[in-house]
Amino acid sequence: MKKYFQGVGSDLPASIVVVLVALPLCLGIALGSGAPLFSGIIAGIVGGIVIGILSGSQLSVSGPAAGLTVIVATAILKLKVYEAFLLAVVIAGVIQVIFGYIRAGVLGDYVPNAVIKGMLAAIGCILILKQLPHLVGFDKDFEGDETFAQADQHNTFSALGRAWEALTPGAVLIGIVSLLLLIMWERKLIKNNRFLQLVPGPLVVVLVGMVINQYLGSSASSIALGAKHLVSLPVAENITAFFSFFSFPDIRHISNPDVWISAVTLAIVASLETLLGIEAVDKLDPLKRVTPPNRELKAQGVGNIVSGLLGGLPLTSVVVRSSANVSAGAKTKMSTILHGSMLLVCVMFIPGILNKIPLSALAAVLIFTGYKLARVSLFREFFQKGWDQFIPFVVTILAILLTDLLMGILIGIAVGLFFMVRSNFRSSVLVVNDAGNYLIRLRKDVSFLNKPIIKEKLEEVPENAAVLIDATRADYIDKDVIEEINNFLCHAHLKNIRVSIKKSMHRPMHRLLQEPKTV
Repeated sequence: MKKYFQGVGSDLPASIVVVLVALPLCLGIALGSGAPLFSGIIAGIVGGIVIGILSGSQLSVSGPAAGLTVIVATAILKLKVYEAFLLAVVIAGVIQVIFGYIRAGVLGDYVPNAVIKGMLAAIGCILILKQLPHLVGFDKDFEGDETFAQADQHNTFSALGRAWEALTPGAVLIGIVSLLLLIMWERKLIKNNRFLQLVPGPLVVVLVGMVINQYLGSSASSIALGAKHLVSLPVAENITAFFSFFSFPDIRHISNPDVWISAVTLAIVASLETLLGIEAVDKLDPLKRVTPPNRELKAQGVGNIVSGLLGGLPLTSVVVRSSANVSAGAKTKMSTILHGSMLLVCVMFIPGILNKIPLSALAAVLIFTGYKLARVSLFREFFQKGWDQFIPFVVTILAILLTDLLMGILIGIAVGLFFMVRSNFRSSVLVVNDAGNYLIRLRKDVSFLNKPIIKEKLEEVPENAAVLIDATRADYIDKDVIEEINNFLCHAHLKNIRVSIKKSMHRPMHRLLQEPKTV
């Protein structure tokens, strides 16, 4: 524990940034899910404290995820009783713990690097596109929405057009000032100042945004922002009213099959998003630490059990919060734990102050976070790596932008696998022609997918040529390929082709290759 407190100078400012990012997202996701607003806050608190303590990740931040919004909304509508849904969340957590013990976390290792980086860039683009309307005061869509098709029958791009038609001057003013402050806070003048570098830029942005709006309100300005453009956190009059915000699962619904179907669905999707999330955060970690995936599944499972027991939404590792955590300079998991603790203290004691925060100021923070995730240099880096890396990277971005996070990732993985198979397909067979002397070298695993190219190259060998088929470097040769080579060996003498073959007698498949006929 001592090592975590050693980094508190970096973790404390970072945790403040994460609170400012998490607060509107927790409320927005709860609103979009059709759940009580406070359920999102509960999930954020549990994700910070409980999962923060149990997780093996130093920088990942968990909370209610936009990727689960549709699943949660569907489950609540189907189950009709919110307490039945909470029971499904608890069961989902138990299933995730089981996933951790059966080592299902290995699935995250099979996602190509180009897809992970594409996911990060896509989330950056989504943050920019989705938060631009909030920046100018158009708050029809809920905070934290990541899907292309929105609940208001519009999509990411049509919402931008509607936003420019309904500009709110006060929000525009606060949004522009906030962006300028964030840009200034990245300059060397600020970074080189020992005092100012301890003050998080997003905190300055929020405070300045509140001051501007309070001044506009006190001067009776017509552009002062109303309540619908501010954070809307439930406010309790006393401690008893505060605890009334919590709900508890109803065990009487345990026999309802829809509860179990919802639980299994939540467990699978939340686990996949978590594995992808920690892979992405590990890529962002300056120290390149690796998160134990099975331990993370267990931590997420316990977190979902606790969240469900208290009335909260299901949890996953959330890339937006995690990337904000990394960007703010967090060093250890103490930042995550502090963010959960501060979120609890804030909603208990100062909800009225939080409700004065303009959404446009928070939108500026998220847009700036998105810019860092989708920086131009990342696109240039993958373009220089070649088409087999650049195309899966770009396809993943486009697929996530036009569908949702999970579907986009699956499409990106499919494209990545295509290029991987294509690369292995090409590298398994090497053909060299030197003045009528042909070398056909089989390497690694030669599958039936290589049969067409081998057949084509063998048919191209002209009369009176010499062919050396080298199979010593092949670990495995498919029987269809062996049959094709043997057919060539049987008829090569008809074209006066001299064939020699090198094979390893230590590999059983090689023994099926026939010796060439002598003329």
